Amino acid sequence: MKSLKITTVGNSVGIILSQELLAKLRVRKGDTLYAVETPNGIELSPYDPDFAGQIEAAEEIMREDRDVLKKLAK
Repeated sequence: MKSLKITTVGNSVGIILSQELLAKLRVRKGDTLYAVETPNGIELSPYDPDFAGQIEAAEEIMREDRDVLKKLAK
């Protein structure tokens, strides 16, 4: 893995991501990355872990209450 240097960006600090790393993350300028703390350190991901949890909960409800949802859809 390549190291990333912290640099000044206006009145803040940031890191510069190479085009290769952006391609691997499947992101581009303007996209959002989420910093998630894991047992191995901080992970950068384009996927919101909170949203993923909400989707899992919604899918579980849809499986459990399939008949009710069909009636409500009519």
